[in-house]
This record gives sequence, structure tokens and C-alpha cells, in this order.
Amino acid sequence: MPYRAEYIWIDGQKPTAKLRSKTKIVPEGEEPPIWAFDGSSTEQAPGAESDCVLRPVLVRPDPIRGDEDVLVLCEVLTIDMEPHPSNTRAPLVEVAEKYKHHEPWFGLEQEYTFYKDGRPHGWPSGGFPAPQGGYYCGVGADEIWGRDIVEAHTKACMDAGLAISGTNAEVMIGQWEFQIGPIGPVEVGDQLWMARWLLYRIAEDYDISAHLNPKPVEGDWNGAGMHTNFSTAAMRENYDAIIAACEALGKKADEHIKHYGAGIERRLTGLHETAPWTEYFYAVSHRGASVRIPWQVHRDQGGYIEDRRPNANADPYVVARLITDTVCSYLDGKT
Repeated sequence: MPYRAEYIWIDGQKPTAKLRSKTKIVPEGEEPPIWAFDGSSTEQAPGAESDCVLRPVLVRPDPIRGDEDVLVLCEVLTIDMEPHPSNTRAPLVEVAEKYKHHEPWFGLEQEYTFYKDGRPHGWPSGGFPAPQGGYYCGVGADEIWGRDIVEAHTKACMDAGLAISGTNAEVMIGQWEFQIGPIGPVEVGDQLWMARWLLYRIAEDYDISAHLNPKPVEGDWNGAGMHTNFSTAAMRENYDAIIAACEALGKKADEHIKHYGAGIERRLTGLHETAPWTEYFYAVSHRGASVRIPWQVHRDQGGYIEDRRPNANADPYVVARLITDTVCSYLDGKT
């Protein structure tokens, strides 16, 4: 019996790309093939040469449709079968292959905000809710909005075989987080993009939208980030490698900030558990640091670091490429 394959890809919109998808009916017994789309409608091609190619890179069971249907994450190619300029996955693949001897692992903490009727879900019309304080990891109808969507999304990620490792309500009302990893740099990018698609698609059924705006509400409210946990084999065993990684990131701080998501200066203000976007420092157990060394890593003298700078709207392929290249090239020079 034929099955449905939902082809998912990342478009060419700037400064922040969007997810797109469409359905292909695939004959029984066949794998999802290479397909195509109209790039002139996604900021990826002119109308006179509009064809772009979709090449499957991750195929997982479709937890929404069920049966034999699948989700197909694709990378975008030109008709010459070369990576499209909007394809940020291809450069990451090269870097991950170059530094695979370091065994890099990533865990991404994806924060997002639910919106309903043009405002964050749970916010009163024409006013503000109670100040932050009780919402983080809260419980109860006066603290939490959107848990039904979160539970459905979590189950969908698990059923799709994604490496989702946790969820929690965040500091600002209507804001949540899920975590993917720890897995390799390419895998974490693939799985986070698919998990984002599942979040948007499932929220549709509740007439709610999920947003990655790095500063959903101006003023005394937390922004939304994609805190990035990273380690190499050496870092997991040696505290000197932890310090070396932190130092390496500081040497290229400006380059990373430029590619950590649009609107980063609105979120990284030095308030609300952030360091100023114009500064860089690392510290143990400091949530206002650019890069945090967890207390247990300091105690155990090995483990991982948390880069707290990436925005919620950052491209995980770009973030993973920058961190892998910066840290691993530095570690190679130190050994």
C-alpha cells in the first residue's frame, strides 16, 4: 500500500529561515526519493530558474499520521546536485568529518514561546500577568499554559525516534523548553529541525502558534535562547580541555555572536541570565556568563560546557559548525 512522506526543508528567508513541508505519496516498498520544489516561493531561486532539489537526510516514523507514513527531513540542492547557498548543513558535515576524532557531542536546549490571539499564551488581554518568579518549572493552572501541547510534542518526538531528553516550563509565562541530545553535531542539527517542525505542526491542532523570537516581550521578561551544551572526548575526561574550550570560544566571540541568531542584542543585555552581547566571559555555575561550566563538571574535573549565547532562532547547523570548528581546531593546536 502506498504511504505518505512529509518532506521537510529549510527555506532561504533572511535573517531567519523558516521550515517548509509538503506531502508525497510514495509507492509501497520504495524509499522516499529525491524530489523538487518551487524555490521562487521560498526565497531560494528566481522565477525563471525556480527548481530546487530536496535530498532526504533523515527519515523517521510520522507520529501524527501514524501507520506507515514518514517524516523526511531534506537538505536543499541546486539542479546540479550541489549544496544550495541556503544549505547550512553541508558545511557542518565537512567540519564534523574533519574533527570526528574528537568525538564532539551536542545537547541543545530549545526555548520557545506559545502565542494565542496575538500575545503570549496565558497573558491577559490589555495588561500584564504577575511578574516572573513562579512560572519556571511551575505547576497549576495559574502558573502554566500550554502543557497539553508540550506533552503531545514530547510524545511525538519520542515516537519519531528523536533524542529528546527533557522538557520544562521556562521563566516567562507561556514559554517552554525541550532538549535534544547528547548526540553528534550533524545529528543534533537534523533532529532539532525535525523537532521544531513537530512543535509547529502539533500546535496547529490547538490553534496555538509556537515562536522562536529571542525577546518575545520587551522589558523585565526573559528572552528565549538555545543554550548549547558541548563536549569532546578530551573534555569529558580532562578539566584542562574544558578550560581550553572556553578560552577558544573567547578568541572568536565576535564571529560566533554574528551567527547566533537575529536580534541577539535584544536578548543578550547582561540582564535576565545573560551576559552582554559585546562581552565574553566564562565561569563555573554562573548563568549570567557567556559560557557556563556546570558545578558538577568542576567537581568531577571533566564533562561539558554550556554556551548560553545562541538565540532560540539560531540555526543549529551553524551553531554546531562554529563551536566544533573553533574548539576542535584549538584543541588540535594545544596537543
